[in-house]
This record gives sequence, structure tokens and C-alpha cells, in this order.
Amino acid sequence: MNEPTRALKSLTLSIAAVERDTGLSKDTLRVWERRYGFPQPERDGGGERAYPLEQVEKLRIVKRLMDGGHRPGRLVPMPIEALAELSASTVDVPRRPAGGAVPDLKSVLSLMRSHDLDALRRLLLQTQMRLGLSRFVIEVVVPLNTMVGDAWMRGQLEIFEEHAYIECLHGVLRQALGGLPEAAPLDRPRVLLTTLPGEPHSLGLLLAEALFALQGARVMSLGVQTPVWDISLAAAAHRCDIVALGFTGCMNPNQVVDGLTELRSKLPSAVELWVGGSAPVLHRRAVDGVMAFASLEDIHPQIERWRHGSL
Repeated sequence: MNEPTRALKSLTLSIAAVERDTGLSKDTLRVWERRYGFPQPERDGGGERAYPLEQVEKLRIVKRLMDGGHRPGRLVPMPIEALAELSASTVDVPRRPAGGAVPDLKSVLSLMRSHDLDALRRLLLQTQMRLGLSRFVIEVVVPLNTMVGDAWMRGQLEIFEEHAYIECLHGVLRQALGGLPEAAPLDRPRVLLTTLPGEPHSLGLLLAEALFALQGARVMSLGVQTPVWDISLAAAAHRCDIVALGFTGCMNPNQVVDGLTELRSKLPSAVELWVGGSAPVLHRRAVDGVMAFASLEDIHPQIERWRHGSL
């Protein structure tokens, strides 16, 4: 074993870092440790739990499979090789849309793995310019994000490689948004975009912002992790018609439902509350007064529905 590999093998993460990295709560990690005998953290000099990287990798795969509907009682005792095989058998590789302007998504993954960020940024930018922003989001970014997530889950992509891709994509999307005509002050609907505390991912918000802007909506983005009361205050201050939240599945389902219930109670009835993203709970546990979108493509017809109803 060479020195870099040996150094990586010796690295550990604190329980707080594992919670952030995997989306599994500290309480869940402790319960699994007692119930299933995994994970099996070491102890650092202060007696705190310290998780080896190979255990964190298994926890990532377990979390992604749980998001797909599998139960932890079956997953946690399985060896990581069996989990990787299960994930490979249950993941659908996105099909490449028809049309020569759409790149082979596997070539994008290859650029991530080769760390050629200039070529990656150039490919994404050129593709966006050829397809236009709407087709780029729907036909390229959405399936590509699925493929990137699946590659990460199977250990084929490192976290830093995924983060580098997301930063490139952010830059391309921001550049495209900057080229759109600015919405007039009276343009409607007025849409507030954010996430609840505990949801740190912003890419979904940016994709939604692009599609809302293309529909002529006036969009105010607060970024991520905005407290419920502040979302309510911002919606009132900006006279918003719609509050739209994104979820990736990293939050506890009960926290999602409780947060949406509380937010709904704090918003005027005339303000619609829209939610979307990959979190399964959005479609398994409906919240009164909250509209859950199956995909970003739902934005266009729902904007048309809102405008028709506001006439």
C-alpha cells in the first residue's frame, strides 16, 4: 500500500461530519450502532466517535438506497460489495435525449474524473448555448445530475469531483440567467425560492430559478437554509404569490413534513406553497395546502394554471 493510500485509510470523520456528509442524523447513527453493530466508530483522543472513511462510504450507499425505498434493516447488515451491486441493479441510467446537440453524458463524467475543469465548463457552456436554457436544464442537467449522484453512490466519483462539477454548472447557469431580460417590477407571479434549515443544497434552486425566469416570473432567491419565520417575513415583504422550496432527501422526513406544515400555517392562504426535488417524503406524505412537483417540467403548466386563475 503506498503512502497516500495509507494516509487516506487512516482518516476519520467526526459524527457531526458524517451527519453532514451522508444526511443520516446522529441519533440514527447511534441507533444503528446499537441495533445492527454498524457503523463501528473508533474513538479519538477526547473519547468522541471517529468514523473511518470506508464506513462513511458504506453509509452513503445505504442512505441513497433508503431514499429509493429500501429499508435500513435489510441494508445496514449487508457488506458494501453487495450494496454496490444492489445499487447498480436498481439504478436506471438516464437515456440520452435525441438530437445531436445533446452531448453523451458519459463524456461529461469522464471530464469530471480527469479533473479537466476547463474542458468541462466549455462543454457545458457550449451545450447550453446550442440548446437554449430550458432544454439544457431539462435534457442535460437533470439526467446528468442523476448520473452523477449514481456514480457517487457506487464509489465511481469522489465528493470533490462532484463539487467541482456543481461549481462549473453554477457558473454556466448564472451566466445564462444574466443574459435573460430582467423581469419588470409588476411581472407575476412573484416567486420566492429557498430551502428549509437542514437542506444545504442549492443546485435545485438554481435550476428552478432558470425555468421560472424563462416563464417571465419575477424570482427572489434567499439561498439555502432559511428559517420558517424568515421565509414568511420575506414572502410578505416581497409580496410573493408563490413560495417554492427544494429538497434533496438529506433531511429527516418528519422534519420536512413538520417544517412544511408550520410554513403553510404562517403564509397567507392566497400564497401558494410549491415543493420539489428528490426527497421521497414529498410524494409519500401529502401536506394540506402544499403542491409537490414530480419534476421541473411541472413548472410551466403550473405557472400557466396560476396565471389563468389570477385573471
